[in-house]
Amino acid sequence: MHRLLLLGCLWLLAAPPVSSIFQRPTGSPAPPRLQYLLEPLHPTVHTQRGATATLPCVLRALPRNYRVKWSKVEPANYRESIIIITNGLYHKNYGPLSPRVRLRHSHRYDASLTITDVALEDEGRYRCQLVDGLEDESVSLTLHLEGVVFPYQPSNGRYKFNYHEAKRACEQQDSRLATYQQLYKAWTEGLDWCNAGWILDGTVHYPIINSREPCGGHLLLPGVRTYGARDKQKDRFDAFCFTSALQGSQVYFIRGHLNFKEAGQACRNHGAAMAKVGQLYSAWKFSQLDRCDGGWLADGSVRYPITTPRERCGGLPDPGVRSFGFPSKEMRTYGTYCFVEK
Repeated sequence: MHRLLLLGCLWLLAAPPVSSIFQRPTGSPAPPRLQYLLEPLHPTVHTQRGATATLPCVLRALPRNYRVKWSKVEPANYRESIIIITNGLYHKNYGPLSPRVRLRHSHRYDASLTITDVALEDEGRYRCQLVDGLEDESVSLTLHLEGVVFPYQPSNGRYKFNYHEAKRACEQQDSRLATYQQLYKAWTEGLDWCNAGWILDGTVHYPIINSREPCGGHLLLPGVRTYGARDKQKDRFDAFCFTSALQGSQVYFIRGHLNFKEAGQACRNHGAAMAKVGQLYSAWKFSQLDRCDGGWLADGSVRYPITTPRERCGGLPDPGVRSFGFPSKEMRTYGTYCFVEK
């Protein structure tokens, strides 16, 4: 018996490399009928940042010798990264998700994957694959974070980021570069922006609701316009960032006539920090934060969130986060928006 357990452990640990290329299907053959895995009732799991999410994968029967492999298709390069492998007795975790994943194991047929403290980069497509030595079969699930996409440019103007700088800029604002699916969804919800920006896969796009002359002309139909893949080192554009609500956090406004340094101190006096751009967008989107007061943010910009448009709050007809740009940090004109985790 001990020898069989040892062989099972060695077989599990002799796993394939951590990543492999995920090939998109070229034809449209009917998927093979599942013999051992149950088709998930809900292939999309909705969650929030900071929550615990479970992706279901249940076997209807246990093959004599088998492994279950969980992997994630990375949206930036379509590589399939292994997360965890189990043979029912032993398991091994892989990659950056390793500290935050486990198998649910509510019964002997349950191979569901539980992710704790869900992060922005966890969103995407996952695959539960049964490997039994003869025929493999798998089910795919999508982890979806409710979020908001926003355009971002630095203090020195538009079209200053190469890809790597855009990626870093989004991360510094409590967000990450948006995927194409996230940008497309934001466009369907009303995002209209004439400046082109990087997204996660290294392509460049801009979403247009109202066709107009400076944005490709009146003759082009509304849509997500694309420049395609660009040189990640040399080409320079803005960025489209994606952020999501963070459980147990709050953004609030401190009134005053503060310069940038005083604004930071005012937040610290309340046990908070100056809000980042992504945090303000999240509060506007998910907490309906609505203030007609411009306030300093951590990147040196001044913005204010409007959920109910009105004449004396920018005059624009649609809700959004308005911006006064990046004024001199010595100006004592604005209050500040602070961020605190409860």
